[in-house]
Amino acid sequence: MTTLYQKLGGQGAVDAVVETFYRRVLTDERVMDFFDDIDMDEQITKQKAFLTMVFGGPVAYSGKDMRDGHRHLVARGLNDQHVDAVVELLAASLAEHGVNADDIEEVAKIANSVRNDVLNRPN
Repeated sequence: MTTLYQKLGGQGAVDAVVETFYRRVLTDERVMDFFDDIDMDEQITKQKAFLTMVFGGPVAYSGKDMRDGHRHLVARGLNDQHVDAVVELLAASLAEHGVNADDIEEVAKIANSVRNDVLNRPN
């Protein structure tokens, strides 16, 4: 079975999408403030590893789980509207790199599957 990671084009494609995604995030007024005090080089590296893992690629992510990684952002007001914006920006980044609509929809489903964890709500 072909993984989403393979369908997207492997590590080079994931890396390019993540770079584009954070360019969008850091200029989007809906979510950019959440990244004011973040080491973006470290964040981009972690996100590349995380997405590679969840898309079925070879990199093992060793960072925090979704609840621990976002708890401080929930305390700062992170909510469903922000998650919606991030999913939208990720979809636009994938589209910019030529990913087809079905694969973008699959990525959105993966992102939405962890929404309650990101927002520290019961599942």
